[in-house]
Amino acid sequence: MNKLVAILCVVSWSGFWAFGYLALSAGIAEDSQMVIAALLATVGFFTGMVTWLKLARDPHPLPQS
Repeated sequence: MNKLVAILCVVSWSGFWAFGYLALSAGIAEDSQMVIAALLATVGFFTGMVTWLKLARDPHPLPQS
């Protein structure tokens, strides 16, 4: 389950950075594109934070080799 949460965490943060950049670099004439990109970046941020906190609070340490 931790691997799935970790993958979701990475995908969420990637979406946050990608859509955040698109929202910031959108021209003034493209208001709708900027709003949609900002909403997707917000979803990526909150999903990334929730999954990161879930991984950080996991009581099981990493397996030692």
